[in-house]
Amino acid sequence: MIALIKITQLLLSLSILVVLHEMGHYLAARYFKTRVEKFYLFMNPWFSLYKKQIGETEWGIGWLPLGGYVKISGMVDESMDEEQMKLPPKPYEFRSKPAWQRLIIMLGGIIVNLIVGFVIYSMVLFTWGETVIPNELALDIDPKLEVFGFQNGDQIIKYNGEEIATFEGIRKGAFFNIVNDATVIRDGVEITLPPFEQDLGKFLINEGVRTPFRPRVPAIINNVVEGSRAEAAGLQEGDVFLAIGDVKTTSQFVIITTLENQPSSPILLQIERNGRVLDVPAMTDTSGHLGFVFVGYENYTKHIDYTLGESIVSGFSLASNTIREYALSMRLVFTSEGSKQVGSLLTFASVFDGGWDWHKFWKMTAFFSLILAFMNLLPIPALDGGHVVFLLYEMIVGKPAPDKILEIAQVIGMLLLLGLMVFALGNDFVRLFNGELSLG
Repeated sequence: MIALIKITQLLLSLSILVVLHEMGHYLAARYFKTRVEKFYLFMNPWFSLYKKQIGETEWGIGWLPLGGYVKISGMVDESMDEEQMKLPPKPYEFRSKPAWQRLIIMLGGIIVNLIVGFVIYSMVLFTWGETVIPNELALDIDPKLEVFGFQNGDQIIKYNGEEIATFEGIRKGAFFNIVNDATVIRDGVEITLPPFEQDLGKFLINEGVRTPFRPRVPAIINNVVEGSRAEAAGLQEGDVFLAIGDVKTTSQFVIITTLENQPSSPILLQIERNGRVLDVPAMTDTSGHLGFVFVGYENYTKHIDYTLGESIVSGFSLASNTIREYALSMRLVFTSEGSKQVGSLLTFASVFDGGWDWHKFWKMTAFFSLILAFMNLLPIPALDGGHVVFLLYEMIVGKPAPDKILEIAQVIGMLLLLGLMVFALGNDFVRLFNGELSLG
């Protein structure tokens, strides 16, 4: 049932974005009096689930849920209508229009997706606000990052000399930005680490580090599982961990990893309860667990409400940063480990909430809208960006590329996209088999 809800959300999100994207092409084409023969949500090889002729355009829904399309008269596209292209150009055809008009028609879908992403982000911020973890906490650092000079207990305050306001900025910056150096507060002293000799983002991907930093939140017990070993040891809600054996720490992450490294073992816990320090003996289970839940990050978060004006400004900033970070992250795709992270629609479905959370639904829809715009702008034949490249060539050279070249490029582009889809689907099946991806 959870998988069905996630897949339904994905289909609804993509349907909205595909219709709006194609509407951008359609409206631009009609503005310049160019005939649009078909407007389809989803692909319709061999047959359509629904179709209706309205004026010059056939409106329909295909059966194959892979995007959608508009068929514009006199244009070399995925329909590969070679017979039409052999006939003399008609005034209403795409190829009869000036290059600058054709360029606007091809950019119409991309422009709409950029606007939609910005508008949705703004409305999400206006409706729900934003909850962040201010960058005020020290961090637990993955040991692999010690080669960069990071140490447990550091508070990272800058990347490349720019201040970081939230914990999310620390995490996203490490993966998506090209980080050359970092500034930390260590033992109360501000320290700039030596310049990095390698790309931090690529290092994280290649080393399989998915959680490089964790906020060092005090290890306070929120509740004890009934019948657990923690209850048998006498642990109580509100107990604060001070040490496990010789390991002195109040970090949740260090507590958890220390326990998991001692499965089925007797341990001595040092806790603080109502101002008293107590030694509590306990016995871990086979997984190194005791059966308690820590207080979460909720007490260390900050909720921000936005006025309409503030939401528009912040929505624009969020949209532009999202595109910038995604563009920078593309460098990671061309690494051996990065290519394994390329996902299909199964990956996209997995990020939605299993209980249909409208807040998350619209955030993901805004994100997908911006990514759809970015991907379509790539100079790959069969995508809008491929057509834009040929149009720019025509505007510079003064004559269009031969139709045969356009047809060959279109076939090559379609094969590349099909190959990428198969590759991404294969990655997802491997992740499903390994338990790294779940729709449940």
